Amino acid sequence: MKVLLFLLLVFLDLGQAQGSLHRVPLRRRQSLRKKLRARGQLSEFWKAQSLDMIQYTESCTADRSASEPLINYLDMEYFGTISIGSPPQNFTVIFDTGSSNLWVTSVYCTSPACKSHTQFMPSQSDTYNAVGSHFYIQYGTGSLSGIIGADHVTVEGLTVVSQQFGESVTEPGNTFANAEFDGILGLGYPSLAVGGVTPVFDNMMAQNVVDVPMFSVYMSSNPEGGAGSELIFGGYDHSHFSGSLNWVPVTKQGYWQIALDSIQVGGTVMFCSQGCQAIVDTGTSLITGPSKEIKQLQRAIGAQQVDGEYALECDNLNVMPDVTITINGIPYTLQPTAYTILDFVDGMNFCGSGFQGLDIQPPAGPLWILGDVFIRQFYSVFDRGNNLVGLAPAVP
Repeated sequence: MKVLLFLLLVFLDLGQAQGSLHRVPLRRRQSLRKKLRARGQLSEFWKAQSLDMIQYTESCTADRSASEPLINYLDMEYFGTISIGSPPQNFTVIFDTGSSNLWVTSVYCTSPACKSHTQFMPSQSDTYNAVGSHFYIQYGTGSLSGIIGADHVTVEGLTVVSQQFGESVTEPGNTFANAEFDGILGLGYPSLAVGGVTPVFDNMMAQNVVDVPMFSVYMSSNPEGGAGSELIFGGYDHSHFSGSLNWVPVTKQGYWQIALDSIQVGGTVMFCSQGCQAIVDTGTSLITGPSKEIKQLQRAIGAQQVDGEYALECDNLNVMPDVTITINGIPYTLQPTAYTILDFVDGMNFCGSGFQGLDIQPPAGPLWILGDVFIRQFYSVFDRGNNLVGLAPAVP
């Protein structure tokens, strides 16, 4: 998970070898999010949105598939619900293509951060097995440790048996204290998994839970209404995109890593003129890239740094340049309204840049990360059977 430059709301980036969580509160202005959190109402705000969640009818390509509704949490995070154990215990999780482990808060956790989240109780499950091995993940602004257990994991009617998952025992610091989720379900390749655990989707494929070895993500831009987004295991929904899917080869099987041909700003190639690497990451809110390049990009779109944040003039959106990312010969154009994040501060609109610098060191990096700002505009299909990422313009 990655760092936001202008919102109090922090977000996730599990995009490094063991998951590199960066949850940093950076906004100093009195935004709606800050006011809600200060009054202890931010969690209630999200829960109110979840009550309006709509169950969508899937139009998938297989009989055994499932459409998991996602809640858009203020355009920064997308949550869904899973259950673990028998009888089922429900948890709110982020489905993250930038990591590969499933973990949830455990009843054994003694950290203050665990007290405000749903805790897994192994003694209440008839199908639980204690694996007993320990796991540890070091994040950018904190860490997570615990033990490995195994139990039934169900996502929208699809059940994986004997799924190994992490039960957090320590969540030190404030990294997870204000998180509006109970855990993370990683959807990356097995090579990213800590402790040699087989990821959930790999077990879905191995246990023939899904007929088609792919999943797809639609992210709405509907932070107030909350509903509309979904993740489909076992297929994709053509109603969420226009035209045809453009299939891009995965260049390295860890993250969902692909090659970029170039990045243009206002029609001029500014970055990746000789090609570069990127990952498609549902666990990242923004689009990130090497810090040096992102600073140039911020200047090119007219973003100015104010108190450590990159701000844009909301009245200038109609004259700001498009940013076009060319992938496998196909241009993917982001208009200013797509890469600008709108917030409401002290009775006024505040516009911030949807780009952020993040230096991922070799051997994994350097990498660009195509996070939610990109995925909201382009429906994304993750094909494990052929190791391809499918992209097409999303239908609002």
